[in-house]
Amino acid sequence: MNELTPKKIVEELDRYIIGQHKAKVAVAIALRNRYRRSKLSEEMREEITPKNIVMKGPTGVGKTEIARRLAKIVKAPFVKVEATKFTEVGYVGRDVESIIRDLVEVSIRLVKDEKVKEVMPRAIEIAENKILQVIFPIIKKDTADGKSDAELKEEILSELRKGNLDNMTVEVEMAIQPKPIQVAPGQEGINIGDIFGGILPQQKKKRRLTVKRAMEIIKNNEAEKMLDSDSINVEALQRAEQDGVVFIDEIDKVAGRSGGQGPDVSREGVQRDILPIVEGCTVQTKYGSLKTDFILFIAAGAFHVSKVSDLIPELQGRFPIKVELDNLTEDDFVKILTEPDNAVLKQYKELLKVDGVELNFSKDAIKEIAKAAYMQNETSENLGARRLHAVLEDLLSDILYEADDSVTTKIDIDKKFVEEHLSKALKGANLKKFIL
Repeated sequence: MNELTPKKIVEELDRYIIGQHKAKVAVAIALRNRYRRSKLSEEMREEITPKNIVMKGPTGVGKTEIARRLAKIVKAPFVKVEATKFTEVGYVGRDVESIIRDLVEVSIRLVKDEKVKEVMPRAIEIAENKILQVIFPIIKKDTADGKSDAELKEEILSELRKGNLDNMTVEVEMAIQPKPIQVAPGQEGINIGDIFGGILPQQKKKRRLTVKRAMEIIKNNEAEKMLDSDSINVEALQRAEQDGVVFIDEIDKVAGRSGGQGPDVSREGVQRDILPIVEGCTVQTKYGSLKTDFILFIAAGAFHVSKVSDLIPELQGRFPIKVELDNLTEDDFVKILTEPDNAVLKQYKELLKVDGVELNFSKDAIKEIAKAAYMQNETSENLGARRLHAVLEDLLSDILYEADDSVTTKIDIDKKFVEEHLSKALKGANLKKFIL
């Protein structure tokens, strides 16, 4: 994290997201402040709390994509949730404390993966020796030359590491993992093995597997044995508490004035349940208690019907940084189609390449596609960048349907091709301008 300055974080986000510089900067600064805080004295760290962010912008402009990319950039526990999935206490649905429990689970997996990487070389060594013990008698039986056992084992081990024996079928003894028992509907299952540890005898079963598959299972089992689950849990809780990031999407869907009736009556209740978590409280998890005081919360919503000011005042106060994302322009659509590492046109080119189809788009064609998407957003429901996928599916539907990997085809898509294939959609979009 020390090398991830705000500028570098923004640069990384720029690789995938067009525009929205203000939102990127706000998020980058918030993340960097986590690192800065970690370098302070313990006394000072306790005084500095995260400056939570609320992002406002129409659908498809990059709010969720920013969150998705952040999860890959930061080496910190990160969880994305939708506010609409939660209900206030007393209603059927997920309670807001499950957000923190999900964050802890993510942190556990993160720390566990790191520890597994550390012990994996030793686990691979053990797995190789176990496989060697199974293979050696088989190969020795079929070997007529006068090689010593040591020489033959060395030769087998070399072939094993090269992958030349991957498809060989062997019979190995595997431990049977007990199935989790579900105590109550909707609750996480409990593993009996985790409760009783080494008290219960471990059941084993012989299985016929390829060497490659057997290696994979054995090395993972051996790595698992080397891990100290208690220390993993302690470290994971610490990371979730100090470095955790929670992205709450669709926050506008629970924004609404009090006094509502019917299915929306619990909106304000959800906000009030979220408040203590954002404000700072202690949540009990199966791995131990966790304080939420230092978790960074990022909320996002379109706020078409409701406004940020419709959130309860106490919750608004806990999101001091407010960032408004811009509507996408026609030029933005051109950039989205071509510039990011995961550009939309690149995705379709790679998909069709599988079936031997080489797609080439002219500059005029790209501009026309961007224009069509922009016009449809202006004249109907604004889907933001998601509209590009709808336009391209319409444009390329015949090619996607007829593509066959038995025939190599090169297709050039120019402005005329786009106009012909999208003429109906464009005419429909134009007509909607005159419908009252």
